[in-house]
Amino acid sequence: MTRRVLVTGASRGIGRAIAVAFAADGCRVAVHYGSSKGMAEEVVASLRGEGHLVVQADMGDADGVRSAVDAAAERLGGLDVLVNNAGVFRAHPPTLTSYDDWREAWSQTLGVNLVGAANATFCAIPHLIAAGGGAVVNVSSRGAFRGEPTCPAYGASKAGMNAFGQSMAVALAPHRIAVGTVAPGFVETEMARGVLDGPGGDAVRNQSPYGRVARPEEVAAAVLWLASPEARFSTGTIIDVNGASYLRS
Repeated sequence: MTRRVLVTGASRGIGRAIAVAFAADGCRVAVHYGSSKGMAEEVVASLRGEGHLVVQADMGDADGVRSAVDAAAERLGGLDVLVNNAGVFRAHPPTLTSYDDWREAWSQTLGVNLVGAANATFCAIPHLIAAGGGAVVNVSSRGAFRGEPTCPAYGASKAGMNAFGQSMAVALAPHRIAVGTVAPGFVETEMARGVLDGPGGDAVRNQSPYGRVARPEEVAAAVLWLASPEARFSTGTIIDVNGASYLRS
């Protein structure tokens, strides 16, 4: 049976690679976007196979998230996999940021990266149960473990996502729903290009003994495996995709 997949934040970067990987595996994919409609439509047009579609929502808007998840499930004829990839990264170093900007950064980052993913998962659960089970895969970050000193809300949001995923793994296993998490380091995307192409790019690449950062396709491969039936008993797992740039015990 063809699996039906919703990928949030899939108009570019890691999300786009994830959508491409699922489509290549024979799945039908709902490509979610926040504001880049044209880019999302380009992704759908590039996917292998038929029956793919676009859905829109501000991940910080709880009602919008519910509408997007329900629309994806309705138009796909059900839902077998949810990938929580959408996220924002906004610098707010504590000694250089005004209090107003500090509060706004925390509100926006937690609202999208953590609460948005939690809401999408909650709204997807009835559809996954109706399908007889399935998978939720969260895209976290190396920053959840090593910290993000110039963007502490981002690190905190991803640490929260790790804990949320493990809580859901236990809660949803009786419903045959597996929950896994992928934690990349730096990835070669448009979002990271400013850093990677700048004067500090070599230092970032040399954090890994491979002397490079991850490719989006490498993150997508880990997501695809966690969503597979073969990975069901690995529920609760967090997979690092950081080229040994950060090793945790």
